[in-house]
Amino acid sequence: MGVGVRGTLSFSARPVKISAQYIMGMFMLPLGTLVNMGAVLIGGTIGLLLHKGFPDRVRGMIFNAMGLFTLVIGFMMAVKMHEPVAVIISIILGGLIGEALRLEDRSMQAGDFLKKKIKAKDEKFTEGLVTAFMIFCVGSMTIVGAIDEGVRNEHTLLYTKAIMDGILSVTLAASFGAGVLFSVIPMLIYQYGITLLAVLFRGLFNDEMIAQMTGVGGVLILGVAVNLLELKKIRVINLLPALVIIAIITFGLRLIFPT
Repeated sequence: MGVGVRGTLSFSARPVKISAQYIMGMFMLPLGTLVNMGAVLIGGTIGLLLHKGFPDRVRGMIFNAMGLFTLVIGFMMAVKMHEPVAVIISIILGGLIGEALRLEDRSMQAGDFLKKKIKAKDEKFTEGLVTAFMIFCVGSMTIVGAIDEGVRNEHTLLYTKAIMDGILSVTLAASFGAGVLFSVIPMLIYQYGITLLAVLFRGLFNDEMIAQMTGVGGVLILGVAVNLLELKKIRVINLLPALVIIAIITFGLRLIFPT
């Protein structure tokens, strides 16, 4: 989750020197991410036990509640952006790239393939996997926590996120089923990927970068909320490249207009 976290990281933009400590950082054990995954698995398992006992009307109520909650989270994240124009450009360009690569279709196909392999019977397996990943990972706590783990070997923020995600996974799994548990696979790739990037490029993730990435993430989370509330079908996965685009734009602006 990514609620109420302000970027407080500021690093030098000097090139990283290859050292024994640097090499060790590349092969560090991502304890924060692993604990986060464990919390989701535990919470999701509890949610699965509740899932079977919920009638359709209760499940519908949970979907509406989750949609409204996700809507609030999205707004709280989106207002953190510093340069709205850069965010809009990133969303548009990211969407064009995502559509060209058919990220949404490929993600759904991968989810359906996994569903068949494990013989899951949940109708919303793939939707649950994708929705859970978006809610768990596209937020400021993910970004700042993963950076903290890579740069300072500090796991506290991801531990806090693990508690929040664990609680939330109970509700998500109760609504979507087993797909929520399998969201830990892309979670590991995404969060650990940010941690490794933080080790490689220590000067990249400053306060401005975190704020802009959080703003884009907030827009994506709003898209997830719209889907949960069934107001309109938004292909949110196709917008994920916007997170990379905003990072490139923000870094480019920093080079052009150094402070």
